[in-house]
Amino acid sequence: MNTSPILLMAPLYPPTQQELESRWTVRRLFESADADALLDELAADCRVVVTTGGRGIDAAAMARLPKLELVACFGVGVDAIDVDYCKAHGIAVTNTPDVLTEDVADLALALLLATLRRIPAGDRFVREGRWLKGSMPLTQSLQGRKVGIVGLGRIGMAIARRCEAFGTPIGWHGPRAKPDVSWPWFDDVVALGRWADVLVAACPGGAATRGLVSRAVLEALGPDGVFVNIARGSVVDEPAMVELLGNGKLGSAGLDVFDDEPNVPAALLTMENVVLQPHVGSGTHPTRTAMGRLVLDNVAAWMEGKPLVTPLP
Repeated sequence: MNTSPILLMAPLYPPTQQELESRWTVRRLFESADADALLDELAADCRVVVTTGGRGIDAAAMARLPKLELVACFGVGVDAIDVDYCKAHGIAVTNTPDVLTEDVADLALALLLATLRRIPAGDRFVREGRWLKGSMPLTQSLQGRKVGIVGLGRIGMAIARRCEAFGTPIGWHGPRAKPDVSWPWFDDVVALGRWADVLVAACPGGAATRGLVSRAVLEALGPDGVFVNIARGSVVDEPAMVELLGNGKLGSAGLDVFDDEPNVPAALLTMENVVLQPHVGSGTHPTRTAMGRLVLDNVAAWMEGKPLVTPLP
């Protein structure tokens, strides 16, 4: 079995990290007082990097590990990994698809309902004793609303199935139409925003989708529209979103992701028409356990010279 050290870029789900470190020699970059010195130390024999979807690894760091052969990502999104560099240098990349789909889709619907029905505000209304003084103002309904989904991959499809159970018409945008999908496809995101009452971002992050949900899209969604983002903060024009939420030109938003996490735009913290979450779409014990198992299985497969379990295509 290969005994070369593994470079761990960021903390993992604790049971996963414990098993990783019990099976192999692991060096924690995130705890190193001198990251450059650690990279220099590992340059001669580090062949595996384990990272997270949020932390990733850039070309500069990989260039300092000339023996690198595998980047195993704890997460489905690989936009923080320089995949082009990996392809050019024969470095395999694995991620953790499928196992987080249902929980992320669940959170998308939870955010949608919490935003429309103002569930956090209702909780505060009861806790603060305001119900004793009168009824809470009425809220909006999901019934009869058209839901547009930006990105109809695994997670987007799971969101669409959930919305379909609520009886909502569904439309979607992606890079190309899918002949096996009956819901209408919009080749233009602005047109989807104009058609929809609710817009859910479920596309991958990265350069190709940066700012895809633009000011024009949000303005098309309009003052009664709801925007939900469980994708990446980068896929929306965040300053425009904050401005439009503040001046009433966008109705409300449910947000799990932000462009500069964990730094959330200060204006959002005071808005009653926004529901915020700390990027926890996959944040359940069963899902994190399953994600960790895929990471461990991919590392083990590489160590044993076997085919990787979930290689990035």
